[in-house]
Amino acid sequence: MVDNLLFLAAPITICILLAGILSYFGNHILSRGIIFIDIAVAQIAALGTMIGLLAGFAEESLNVQMISYLFTIIIISLFALTKFRKQLISQEVIIGIIYCIGLGLAMLLAERIPGGSNFISKTITGNLLWVTWDKVLECLVIFLIVGVIHLVFRKPFILISDAKNGLPYSLWRTRMYELLFYVTFSVVIVKAVPAGGIFLVFTLLIAPTAAATLFTSSWKKRFIWSWIIGVLGSVLGIYLSYKLNISNAPAIVTLLGLTVFVLAFGKLAAKKIFKPDYKQADL
Repeated sequence: MVDNLLFLAAPITICILLAGILSYFGNHILSRGIIFIDIAVAQIAALGTMIGLLAGFAEESLNVQMISYLFTIIIISLFALTKFRKQLISQEVIIGIIYCIGLGLAMLLAERIPGGSNFISKTITGNLLWVTWDKVLECLVIFLIVGVIHLVFRKPFILISDAKNGLPYSLWRTRMYELLFYVTFSVVIVKAVPAGGIFLVFTLLIAPTAAATLFTSSWKKRFIWSWIIGVLGSVLGIYLSYKLNISNAPAIVTLLGLTVFVLAFGKLAAKKIFKPDYKQADL
């Protein structure tokens, strides 16, 4: 039992960190209505990694990471700077196009890289059970730095997210805040995807926040409850995957996805039970 806990300690810890930072960003992403932004960012990051591999660098090397960050920051900067007072093309449409381009190019490059198809599969499913403590510490430091930045700029970030398509500041000031927001978001996604995979990162970003939003509109409460839901779903998913010898990321994704629907139907049922319609029929 102790050996099992020691083996699962690093994966559980990284899930706690991911659930926290992604729950925070999930509140912003859900408020802004740009649900698929993290998938697009993750795909561009994977594309940068593949270009680094084609250049002859090792997958975990600093050179590959820098190329991945460079590609991601360039694309996300273009996305942030396309915010206008009147959006002729929805940003969600831009996100979809970016994702499709990134995926298409990645599939083309996969044909040129030995084991390229396996790499694409790994970016989707992640490598959660084999996360090391070095990786956990690296993520902790980066997430803390991002957290401090967002603590300092929390007011403008929240105002912009609540405004959705509106601009609470001048156009260029808003774009600068957007640039800072999306660059830090990209850094988090680039670090999160190798461990959890695209699907798990997307689910931790959206599902816990969606569940918390069913019961509260407070930013603080949504963040706390979405973090709790993300941690519980992740820990239970890791335990079940280990005991049943099944893939960990799909187990967590399934649990968190079902949690949203269970809570949604539970709230609907509670409304029907505890708030019946007292309107009397016409006599």
